[in-house]
Amino acid sequence: MAIQKTRILMVCMGNICRSPTAQAVAEKHFADAGIEVEVDSAGTIGYHAGESPDRRARQAGEARGYDFSQILARQVTSDDFVHFDLLLAMDRRNYGDLISRCPERHRHKVKLLLSYAPELGVDEVPDPYYGGGQGFEEVLDLVEAATAGLLKSLRP
Repeated sequence: MAIQKTRILMVCMGNICRSPTAQAVAEKHFADAGIEVEVDSAGTIGYHAGESPDRRARQAGEARGYDFSQILARQVTSDDFVHFDLLLAMDRRNYGDLISRCPERHRHKVKLLLSYAPELGVDEVPDPYYGGGQGFEEVLDLVEAATAGLLKSLRP
């Protein structure tokens, strides 16, 4: 019997800054570790559906070697709660939005991304959209730390 790969959905509000960054970081780190994981991202709102990630998020991430070329914004769907093994929210508001929409039997799958990096002492990835470039660097730092913890938790 084939082993089913883990499926992870990264979630923020609009799916143009934090969650696509988390998707790109996770895809690279899991690939580099030789672990097959399906990673996707989505937003709790559909305002940016079909758009590429924010230019500033792409610039910051690409400078660190991450690939955003296949990522387009989309909204979380009810099927996502069934399909994905983990739905990782960037902040408490997105976590609450996911929990409010999630069927009871799937709520154990919804977590904060930064729960995988407790050593940081923060539990939310701040939204960099209305700030300067440093916000996108901070997002990358936090997401990389959480991805390292997530990778450890999924290692066979």
